[in-house]
Amino acid sequence: MLELKHVGFRVPDEAGNKDLEIIEDVSLRVEDGKFLVITGPNGGGKSTLARLIMGIERPTAGSIIYNGTDITALSITERARLGIGYAFQQPPRFKGLTVRRLLSLAHGSELPEDECCQYLTRVGLCSMDYLNREVDASLSGGEVKRIEIASLMARDLGLAIYDEPEAGIDLWSFSMLVKSFKSIAASRNESVILISHQERIMQLADEIAVVAGGRIRKQGPKEEILPSLMGEFDRRCEMRGEK
Repeated sequence: MLELKHVGFRVPDEAGNKDLEIIEDVSLRVEDGKFLVITGPNGGGKSTLARLIMGIERPTAGSIIYNGTDITALSITERARLGIGYAFQQPPRFKGLTVRRLLSLAHGSELPEDECCQYLTRVGLCSMDYLNREVDASLSGGEVKRIEIASLMARDLGLAIYDEPEAGIDLWSFSMLVKSFKSIAASRNESVILISHQERIMQLADEIAVVAGGRIRKQGPKEEILPSLMGEFDRRCEMRGEK
């Protein structure tokens, strides 16, 4: 289980005269095997929150507890060893590193070809076309993102964090991503935190948290939060139409 207790994050402004509050007094709990989608306006603090959980940034207030252990001061590597994984909006590329080798490195030992194929198939990629390809600029954004998801699957994580996986990809790749996350949600093998604006992804959630202005504005079961978000969107569209 993951718990955030009164987490805050401040950074100095450009002039260095005062601190800017990016995340303010956020408390959050993600139970084992649960699928949480974090949504909200751009610049509201969603990605920063994910980076704080992974250890890419360090909180300036509060604490982060994972399976009973205070991980607030732990490094990215230490958190990864505890079973926390992170997928970036723009996954890194590795010239000279094949997909098969990447999956084996993620797993921690050499993976048999058939197991590599299973992970690639789960994210909608034909294994024979990708196993020996390099994870470099020859791959599209959608291909790299699906390979990164496959690598997180190969790690057998306790908590997987995905930061806007749909950003910058085509509709076909997005459809395949949704299928991948449906598979993850159905397996219940790991907890998932996924940052997204997409209704199709929010439909997969157990819970939804709305983050804006560095705070959690709404949080609850999907059945409660999603209709209110759709209603808010409809009202905004109506107001624009009246102008």
